[in-house]
Amino acid sequence: MILELSPAQAAFRTSIDAFATTVVAPRAAAIDESGEFPADVIMAAAEHGLLGVTIAKTWGGLGLDYLSYAVAIEAVARASATVAASLVVHNSLVTELLAHAGRARQKDLWLRRLASGGAIGAFALSEPAAGTDAANQKTKAARIAGGYHLTGRKVWVANADRASVAIVFACTRPGLRGQGVTAFLVPMEAAGITRTARADSLGVRGLGCMDLDFDLTVTDDQVLGSVDQGFRAAMWALQGGRIAIAAQALGIGEAAIAEAIAFAKTRQAFGQPIADYQAIQWMLADAATELEAARMLTWKAADAKDRQERITTEASMAKLAASEAAHKAADRAMQILASAGYRRGSVVERLFRDVRATEIYQGTSEAQRMIIAAGVLAAGRV
Repeated sequence: MILELSPAQAAFRTSIDAFATTVVAPRAAAIDESGEFPADVIMAAAEHGLLGVTIAKTWGGLGLDYLSYAVAIEAVARASATVAASLVVHNSLVTELLAHAGRARQKDLWLRRLASGGAIGAFALSEPAAGTDAANQKTKAARIAGGYHLTGRKVWVANADRASVAIVFACTRPGLRGQGVTAFLVPMEAAGITRTARADSLGVRGLGCMDLDFDLTVTDDQVLGSVDQGFRAAMWALQGGRIAIAAQALGIGEAAIAEAIAFAKTRQAFGQPIADYQAIQWMLADAATELEAARMLTWKAADAKDRQERITTEASMAKLAASEAAHKAADRAMQILASAGYRRGSVVERLFRDVRATEIYQGTSEAQRMIIAAGVLAAGRV
């Protein structure tokens, strides 16, 4: 067992580290302050292949493995949780799902544009009554000649502010929950889509979240995958998404601890740096250990993603461990910096707000525990 990156993976991480440090980090505070979608940074990310990391080169992507993708997201998240989250939605939930389930014509129309940065994707699954209970879709797709009439409301649709296309999930067989949901590729310029800006969020500000109201006709050619199999497609995409959110959380946690370490080495109390005190050292030691353990789960899940069709338990373990370890790391960093971290506008204050979302979106920690428990009970072992 080799628990380290290959030379190629390490080189890719180094290149993305440099991009994140020179391009993303200088914009992070302004993105958070304004709450505006950072289209310029996303386009700069596209120039580094970050809008199609795992997509085959023939479709305009980098054709890299999932571990390379995970370490890239972690690197970006150290600089900006918002930019990382936008890339996760675009890659894991849209571009990869299109590559996995799309028909040739759909790929010709959208995949190369998405992978190369010519288009941004959104994933419209959540509804007012369909968050953790994602099978409870109230958006309806009623069958008509040649297609469907799509009506309903989606909420918290990330990237929707600038997206060119959205994958929209709708009920096609009422009463069957997840067995009667279909996914559709919907151009965001289509008539019959109303975008409403979301109320301001605590963290990960600038993610371009919108509520979307639909009242339009879609054709049979816009069905992504098979009719009534959309929920299964969504769950497939969320496996990858949860690994990527785990990587995002690791980046946020690592950034928080880096701030705490720098502060502890320079802040003097009672005639010496506070880093010399055991209380501070133990907080740093616990945070570093928990983040590294979560990183191993994340790398394990990322490696499994390239080799297995189903990685439900591995992805949930990674997301649960990484998001909660990162939350603790940000909390400890806030404690170490004290008033210097608690002030509005400090880096740790932003990270403290950002990290909380990783325990909520793409499946809450409670949902991850339910999934893990179901997997363990079914297997009869860990």
